[in-house]
Amino acid sequence: MPPRNIVAELTNPDGDVLSAEAEVEPVITEETHSAKRPPMKIVWKNVVIFSLLHLASFYSLFLIPKAHYYTLIWVFLFYLMGGLGITAGAHRLWSHRSYKAKLLLRIILGIFQTIAVQNDIIEWARDHRLHHKTSETDADPHNAKRGFFFAHIGWLLVRKHPEVKNKGKTVDLSDLYADPVCVVQRKIYRPAVILLSFVLPAVVPYYCWGESLWNAFYLASILRLCIGLNVTWLVNSAAHIFGNHPYDRRISPAQNVGVTLGAIGEGFHNYHHVFPYDYSTSEYGWYYNLTTFFIDFWAYFGQVTERRKIPKEVIERRKKRTGDGTEGFNF
Repeated sequence: MPPRNIVAELTNPDGDVLSAEAEVEPVITEETHSAKRPPMKIVWKNVVIFSLLHLASFYSLFLIPKAHYYTLIWVFLFYLMGGLGITAGAHRLWSHRSYKAKLLLRIILGIFQTIAVQNDIIEWARDHRLHHKTSETDADPHNAKRGFFFAHIGWLLVRKHPEVKNKGKTVDLSDLYADPVCVVQRKIYRPAVILLSFVLPAVVPYYCWGESLWNAFYLASILRLCIGLNVTWLVNSAAHIFGNHPYDRRISPAQNVGVTLGAIGEGFHNYHHVFPYDYSTSEYGWYYNLTTFFIDFWAYFGQVTERRKIPKEVIERRKKRTGDGTEGFNF
């Protein structure tokens, strides 16, 4: 079944009804932000963990020439699996409900999302729904108005702003708690992460083609994880700072080709923040968008239904009304 058009109204996961051309992002002004933010409190445990991860990943780079080429292919495949768990799963399916997936695909995406190690599905979706409701304000978990570093990783190294906690309580997650895949994953998340993201990636190369366990662990578990995390974080940082704004010049999220390539389709960010319920996060279909291809592939086998798509005429009207006059990516 082809993707359906969203012509009249959209209902977001929090129950708000929005027209297809509704203002889904606040216009950012200086008054949007708190005049006096409380001092940031560093979470030293996270600082140590992420520092060690990046140092170990830097060391891992020197192991690449010594690795079996099967191992490098394995690393890339695991990177894609974790990435799709975020893009097709936590983001487009569970955060935005931009399509529906049957149980088999939801289980696969739940496994993939666990591989990515970015908190469980429910927590990830809560933060992302809040990000869209309060984008670029103090209630936004990774507010890009606080700088590239904060939006990229800094938000994970400090205590959350009080507004994040306050507004986070207003996000409706009932649909996620009604999904057994989300509930079960949340219950077994930590042991599942150890097994799927650290043990499995290392032991398969060791047993299947004789890679050293040392190389396999540092490349397939550590380096792959670090790259996957940073690529996802670039959606919050680079794609909110660098790029053009064909759909709405008044908001920070931008079209960023580098992020699009690395995050397998998530860098059409100006489009996504204007039309967050489009399952493709882009008007261009499979172009630079492996995640859209993945969703359409499963739709062919009946595992995906009700893909939500914005009509072309609505997109064009929005471009003329609020866009910056550019098309695609402005290199």
